[in-house]
Amino acid sequence: MGAHLITGAGSGIGSAVADKLTARGEEVWLLARDARRAAQLRERYPEARTLVGDLDDPAKLSWAFGHQALPVELDSLLHIAGVVELGAIGETPVKAWQQQLNVNTVAPAEITRLLLPSLRLARGHVVFVNSGAGLRADPTWGSYAASKFAVRAVADALRQEEHAHGVRVTTVYPGRTATAMQVKVHQQEGKEYDPSKWIAPESVATAILAALDLPRDAEITEITVRPGQ
Repeated sequence: MGAHLITGAGSGIGSAVADKLTARGEEVWLLARDARRAAQLRERYPEARTLVGDLDDPAKLSWAFGHQALPVELDSLLHIAGVVELGAIGETPVKAWQQQLNVNTVAPAEITRLLLPSLRLARGHVVFVNSGAGLRADPTWGSYAASKFAVRAVADALRQEEHAHGVRVTTVYPGRTATAMQVKVHQQEGKEYDPSKWIAPESVATAILAALDLPRDAEITEITVRPGQ
């Protein structure tokens, strides 16, 4: 069985992926922002290993990882954590820009850099869970979309850079998914939240595993997942 590192496993799509990989008996590593969060994740996933690192402070990830055991070989790195803050460009403060760019773009790039040796050894797979906002920027979604457009660029460049090393790269663009983030989005939009209207996190997780399980002669580069009803 392979080793997989997941960010954002505490809820939503990340926990759905962790559930599926754990059920298959895979070796799962979960990134947590602090020791308390790591303990909560180990309680939920007793077989999992945890790493501590704050995505909101990417400059410190190298130091943090340098003081912890890392997987020697890594079959997949699954970037699923994310933050969103809606607001018109004329009303979005620098702090909101920086947090979204840190968590959604810079931290995934830095974690990928730090774990590339382990990914190359396993001829592994990097999955970036992007967003429909990574393909189109609507009003009040500017700062979030900018972070997601940027991580699309990271994925596209990485795919070409690492192809010769056998590392596959997939970007997943889910539409609105029934997660805690979606609850927050609806609050910011002033709309009533009805989870039955949106994609189940488990459905996005199924699409992610399909990309991971694809035979080595092929690579799913992009998946767009839209609500089916």
